Amino acid sequence: MIKAKKRKISFGKGFEKSFQKFIKNNPDLQSSIEKTILLTEENVFSPILKTHKLSGKLYGLNACSCGYDCRIIFSIEKNMETKEEVILLIDIGSHEEVY
Repeated sequence: MIKAKKRKISFGKGFEKSFQKFIKNNPDLQSSIEKTILLTEENVFSPILKTHKLSGKLYGLNACSCGYDCRIIFSIEKNMETKEEVILLIDIGSHEEVY
């Protein structure tokens, strides 16, 4: 079995604000979102996450699912100092809000 590459999570400037707003309106999803973020760090391409590349105005970014109508937008960046890949969380919200 091939072991997935673990990457560190980094929170973009707007992500924390979007997260707080989304949780305020959907408090029942907080636990699910936190589990999704941990799983993303363990294996960003886990089938459970339904990770996919985006197109259009979000071309070059990725998204994963953290519930029926909850998406996390992120990019995979390279830390220039450590040369390791980092998952930069950019936005969170419903399908309609983030796309």
